[in-house]
Amino acid sequence: MNMRHVVAACALLAATPSLAAVQWVGDFESGNLNQWTGTQVVSTDRLSIVADPVNQGKFALRVLVKQGDDPINASGNRNELFQLGRTEEGTEAYYRWSTMFAPNFPSADEWQLFAQWHQPEDCCGSPPIQFYVHGEELRFTVSTNQTEVWRAPLQRGVWHDFILHVRFSDNPKVGFVELWYDGQHVVPKTFAATRANAYLKLGLYRSESIRADGVLYQDAMVRGETLEDVMPPAAKPPAPDPGPGPAPTPPANSSSSSAPQIASSNSAGGGASAGGCSAGAGGPALAMGLIAGSALLQLQARRRRARARSR
Repeated sequence: MNMRHVVAACALLAATPSLAAVQWVGDFESGNLNQWTGTQVVSTDRLSIVADPVNQGKFALRVLVKQGDDPINASGNRNELFQLGRTEEGTEAYYRWSTMFAPNFPSADEWQLFAQWHQPEDCCGSPPIQFYVHGEELRFTVSTNQTEVWRAPLQRGVWHDFILHVRFSDNPKVGFVELWYDGQHVVPKTFAATRANAYLKLGLYRSESIRADGVLYQDAMVRGETLEDVMPPAAKPPAPDPGPGPAPTPPANSSSSSAPQIASSNSAGGGASAGGCSAGAGGPALAMGLIAGSALLQLQARRRRARARSR
């Protein structure tokens, strides 16, 4: 493949829509709660959009629960969002979100759920997937039998990042979960009855015996088909040090050029060598773009030759 084909393929790739399969976003960047199916809340001040603190973008959700908050006349106290759909039998998905517990978040020898996937029935024991605080620990359990698969110390005042990989199924040999916490793969694929048609709830749901106000923050919820789909945007590298002043202007007959240079394969940026596209396009997509661009140019060349022969 010559340089002309590479350049054309890169142009074709740049014009191609992203192949990422983000299925739903509930990150509050709309500035309201409209990304979600609905709320279970006693008053609007319990679930409020805030500009500080945030973990990603411009907005996050502040959750407040007071003793006695019971918007659905059920056990416990709560203020939660919920999202329905796309959890049928055998459905597989990745969810990412961030949670921060306020510095004065209560410590109690009771359950305080901050994320759950609830069984389709509004009854019948604990949620089949639940993340909660107990005392000074974060815990993660699966199945309505509350099988614990992970725990970690509770840290207040900092954002924590969660990525959950799940297959929804009533069959404990088909359904599974997998978890990344603060960038670490902490739960390998673990089979359990995760329940088909479960629905997501995010906020705070806790024992009614807890008296102190509970405040936490939620941000950056997204659902996708693959781990790559839900990964957060890459942090921008720091700007280079400009140095003591501008570089001297080269002589008029200098061979140097201010045009951007194509990165070599051994550069710090890890770009493609010898005229390749930006590495940010991703390996599979880059390969598809190069193949498609080359094939398109070859087809056009054959058509030109055919027209020339017919004249």
